[in-house]
Amino acid sequence: MGIWATQVTPRLVASGGEDEKIRALRARACAGLHGEVVELGFGSGLNIGLYPTAVTRVVAVEPSDVAWELGAERRARSPIPIDRGDLDGQWLSLPDASADAVLSTFTLCTIPDVGRALAEVRRVLRPGAALHFLEHGIAPEEGVQRWQRLIEPVQKKVFDGCHLTRPIDRLVEESGLVVADIERAYAPLPKVMRPWVFGYLGRAVRPA
Repeated sequence: MGIWATQVTPRLVASGGEDEKIRALRARACAGLHGEVVELGFGSGLNIGLYPTAVTRVVAVEPSDVAWELGAERRARSPIPIDRGDLDGQWLSLPDASADAVLSTFTLCTIPDVGRALAEVRRVLRPGAALHFLEHGIAPEEGVQRWQRLIEPVQKKVFDGCHLTRPIDRLVEESGLVVADIERAYAPLPKVMRPWVFGYLGRAVRPA
Protein backbone atom coordinates (compact mmCIF):
# COMPACT_ATOMS: atom_id res chain seq x y z
CA MET A 1 0.00 0.00 0.00
CA GLY A 2 1.15 3.53 -0.74
CA ILE A 3 1.38 6.56 1.52
CA TRP A 4 -2.10 7.73 0.50
CA ALA A 5 -3.72 4.45 1.59
CA THR A 6 -1.74 4.11 4.82
CA GLN A 7 -1.62 7.74 5.98
CA VAL A 8 -4.33 9.82 4.28
CA THR A 9 -7.31 7.49 3.85
CA PRO A 10 -7.60 6.59 7.58
CA ARG A 11 -7.66 10.28 8.45
CA LEU A 12 -10.30 11.03 5.80
CA VAL A 13 -12.50 8.24 7.10
CA ALA A 14 -12.03 9.28 10.73
CA SER A 15 -12.97 12.88 10.00
CA GLY A 16 -15.86 12.05 7.67
CA GLY A 17 -17.83 9.72 9.91
CA GLU A 18 -19.07 12.14 12.57
CA ASP A 19 -22.23 13.47 10.87
CA GLU A 20 -25.09 13.29 13.39
CA LYS A 21 -27.44 11.61 10.90
CA ILE A 22 -24.89 8.90 10.15
CA ARG A 23 -24.17 8.48 13.85
CA ALA A 24 -27.87 7.86 14.45
CA LEU A 25 -27.72 5.05 11.87
CA ARG A 26 -24.63 3.65 13.57
CA ALA A 27 -26.54 3.60 16.85
CA ARG A 28 -29.31 1.58 15.24
CA ALA A 29 -26.78 -0.91 13.88
CA CYS A 30 -25.33 -1.32 17.39
CA ALA A 31 -28.72 -1.86 19.04
CA GLY A 32 -29.03 -5.35 20.48
CA LEU A 33 -25.32 -6.12 20.62
CA HIS A 34 -24.31 -8.10 23.69
CA GLY A 35 -21.54 -10.18 25.18
CA GLU A 36 -18.30 -10.49 23.21
CA VAL A 37 -18.53 -8.54 19.97
CA VAL A 38 -16.16 -8.73 17.02
CA GLU A 39 -16.07 -5.44 15.12
CA LEU A 40 -14.84 -5.60 11.54
CA GLY A 41 -13.11 -2.45 10.30
CA PHE A 42 -12.98 -0.83 13.73
CA GLY A 43 -11.11 2.19 12.30
CA SER A 44 -10.70 5.00 14.80
CA GLY A 45 -13.61 3.78 16.93
CA LEU A 46 -16.52 5.82 15.62
CA ASN A 47 -18.95 3.36 17.21
CA ILE A 48 -17.54 3.86 20.69
CA GLY A 49 -20.26 5.31 22.89
CA LEU A 50 -22.96 3.49 20.92
CA TYR A 51 -22.40 -0.03 22.21
CA PRO A 52 -25.18 -1.21 24.54
CA THR A 53 -24.24 -1.82 28.17
CA ALA A 54 -24.82 -5.54 27.58
CA VAL A 55 -21.57 -5.65 25.55
CA THR A 56 -18.79 -7.05 27.73
CA ARG A 57 -15.85 -6.81 25.31
CA VAL A 58 -15.09 -5.65 21.79
CA VAL A 59 -12.49 -7.42 19.67
CA ALA A 60 -11.43 -4.86 17.09
CA VAL A 61 -10.36 -6.10 13.65
CA GLU A 62 -8.40 -3.22 12.11
CA PRO A 63 -5.48 -3.29 9.66
CA SER A 64 -4.52 0.38 9.90
CA ASP A 65 -2.08 1.44 12.62
CA VAL A 66 -2.91 5.08 11.86
CA ALA A 67 -6.65 4.54 12.37
CA TRP A 68 -5.94 2.63 15.59
CA GLU A 69 -3.83 5.48 16.96
CA LEU A 70 -6.44 8.06 15.93
CA GLY A 71 -8.89 6.23 18.17
CA ALA A 72 -6.66 6.07 21.25
CA GLU A 73 -8.54 8.76 23.20
CA ARG A 74 -11.93 7.28 22.36
CA ARG A 75 -10.79 3.84 23.51
CA ALA A 76 -9.41 5.28 26.73
CA ARG A 77 -12.84 6.75 27.53
CA SER A 78 -14.75 3.57 26.74
CA PRO A 79 -16.27 1.77 29.75
CA ILE A 80 -16.21 -1.43 27.66
CA PRO A 81 -12.84 -3.17 27.13
CA ILE A 82 -11.63 -2.94 23.53
CA ASP A 83 -8.81 -5.18 22.38
CA ARG A 84 -7.18 -5.12 18.98
CA GLY A 85 -7.52 -8.52 17.37
CA ASP A 86 -6.70 -9.56 13.84
CA LEU A 87 -5.59 -7.20 11.09
CA ASP A 88 -7.55 -8.84 8.27
CA GLY A 89 -11.25 -9.66 8.31
CA GLN A 90 -10.67 -12.29 5.63
CA TRP A 91 -8.60 -14.41 8.04
CA LEU A 92 -9.74 -14.40 11.66
CA SER A 93 -7.79 -16.32 14.30
CA LEU A 94 -10.83 -16.54 16.59
CA PRO A 95 -12.21 -19.99 17.46
CA ASP A 96 -15.34 -21.32 15.79
CA ALA A 97 -18.63 -20.19 17.38
CA SER A 98 -16.87 -17.88 19.84
CA ALA A 99 -18.58 -14.51 19.22
CA ASP A 100 -21.92 -13.35 20.59
CA ALA A 101 -22.22 -10.84 17.73
CA VAL A 102 -20.27 -9.27 14.88
CA LEU A 103 -20.56 -5.60 13.96
CA SER A 104 -19.67 -4.16 10.56
CA THR A 105 -20.20 -0.50 9.68
CA PHE A 106 -18.99 0.77 6.30
CA THR A 107 -16.47 -2.06 6.04
CA LEU A 108 -17.77 -4.68 3.58
CA CYS A 109 -17.34 -2.14 0.76
CA THR A 110 -13.56 -2.24 1.17
CA ILE A 111 -12.52 -5.80 2.04
CA PRO A 112 -10.98 -7.32 -1.13
CA ASP A 113 -12.58 -10.78 -0.80
CA VAL A 114 -15.85 -9.91 0.87
CA GLY A 115 -17.19 -13.44 0.42
CA ARG A 116 -14.24 -14.82 2.36
CA ALA A 117 -14.76 -12.26 5.14
CA LEU A 118 -18.45 -13.09 5.47
CA ALA A 119 -17.61 -16.81 5.61
CA GLU A 120 -15.31 -15.99 8.54
CA VAL A 121 -18.10 -14.01 10.19
CA ARG A 122 -20.41 -17.01 9.89
CA ARG A 123 -17.72 -19.29 11.30
CA VAL A 124 -16.96 -17.24 14.43
CA LEU A 125 -20.59 -16.45 15.31
CA ARG A 126 -22.29 -18.69 17.81
CA PRO A 127 -25.36 -20.49 16.37
CA GLY A 128 -28.27 -18.06 16.61
CA ALA A 129 -25.94 -15.04 16.95
CA ALA A 130 -26.06 -12.19 14.46
CA LEU A 131 -24.03 -9.95 12.22
CA HIS A 132 -25.18 -6.35 12.72
CA PHE A 133 -24.39 -4.28 9.65
CA LEU A 134 -24.62 -0.77 8.27
CA GLU A 135 -23.13 -0.63 4.80
CA HIS A 136 -23.37 1.31 1.57
CA GLY A 137 -23.62 -0.29 -1.84
CA ILE A 138 -25.38 -0.55 -5.16
CA ALA A 139 -28.45 1.67 -5.50
CA PRO A 140 -31.73 0.44 -7.04
CA GLU A 141 -32.08 3.12 -9.74
CA GLU A 142 -30.24 2.62 -13.01
CA GLY A 143 -29.38 6.31 -13.20
CA VAL A 144 -27.63 6.26 -9.85
CA GLN A 145 -25.96 2.95 -10.73
CA ARG A 146 -24.44 4.53 -13.84
CA TRP A 147 -22.85 7.21 -11.68
CA GLN A 148 -21.65 4.60 -9.19
CA ARG A 149 -19.93 2.61 -11.93
CA LEU A 150 -18.39 5.77 -13.35
CA ILE A 151 -17.08 7.00 -9.99
CA GLU A 152 -16.03 3.65 -8.54
CA PRO A 153 -12.50 3.45 -10.05
CA VAL A 154 -11.60 6.80 -8.48
CA GLN A 155 -13.38 5.88 -5.24
CA LYS A 156 -11.29 2.73 -4.94
CA LYS A 157 -8.06 4.69 -5.38
CA VAL A 158 -8.93 7.49 -2.95
CA PHE A 159 -10.53 5.30 -0.26
CA ASP A 160 -8.26 2.26 -0.31
CA GLY A 161 -10.41 -0.12 -2.34
CA CYS A 162 -13.88 1.12 -1.38
CA HIS A 163 -16.52 -0.19 -3.81
CA LEU A 164 -19.78 1.61 -4.58
CA THR A 165 -21.53 -1.21 -6.43
CA ARG A 166 -21.56 -4.17 -4.05
CA PRO A 167 -25.02 -5.72 -3.46
CA ILE A 168 -24.62 -6.02 0.29
CA ASP A 169 -27.89 -7.87 0.95
CA ARG A 170 -27.15 -10.54 -1.65
CA LEU A 171 -23.56 -10.98 -0.46
CA VAL A 172 -24.70 -11.48 3.13
CA GLU A 173 -27.32 -14.03 2.08
CA GLU A 174 -24.82 -15.92 -0.08
CA SER A 175 -22.58 -16.38 2.98
CA GLY A 176 -25.12 -18.69 4.60
CA LEU A 177 -26.32 -16.13 7.12
CA VAL A 178 -30.07 -15.62 7.31
CA VAL A 179 -31.19 -11.99 7.05
CA ALA A 180 -33.51 -11.38 10.00
CA ASP A 181 -34.30 -7.78 9.21
CA ILE A 182 -33.02 -5.21 6.74
CA GLU A 183 -33.75 -1.68 5.60
CA ARG A 184 -32.59 -0.37 2.25
CA ALA A 185 -32.65 3.40 1.78
CA TYR A 186 -30.61 6.46 1.00
CA ALA A 187 -29.04 8.09 4.02
CA PRO A 188 -30.65 11.45 4.89
CA LEU A 189 -28.06 13.48 3.02
CA PRO A 190 -28.23 15.79 -0.04
CA LYS A 191 -29.41 14.14 -3.28
CA VAL A 192 -26.05 14.78 -4.93
CA MET A 193 -24.57 12.24 -2.50
CA ARG A 194 -26.76 9.37 -3.72
CA PRO A 195 -23.98 7.38 -5.46
CA TRP A 196 -22.26 7.09 -2.07
CA VAL A 197 -25.10 6.76 0.41
CA PHE A 198 -27.51 4.01 -0.57
CA GLY A 199 -27.50 2.06 2.65
CA TYR A 200 -28.22 -1.41 3.98
CA LEU A 201 -29.04 -1.57 7.70
CA GLY A 202 -29.88 -4.87 9.29
CA ARG A 203 -29.07 -8.12 11.06
CA ALA A 204 -28.22 -11.55 9.69
CA VAL A 205 -28.22 -14.65 11.89
CA ARG A 206 -26.08 -17.76 11.83
CA PRO A 207 -28.55 -20.66 11.68
CA ALA A 208 -28.76 -22.81 14.79
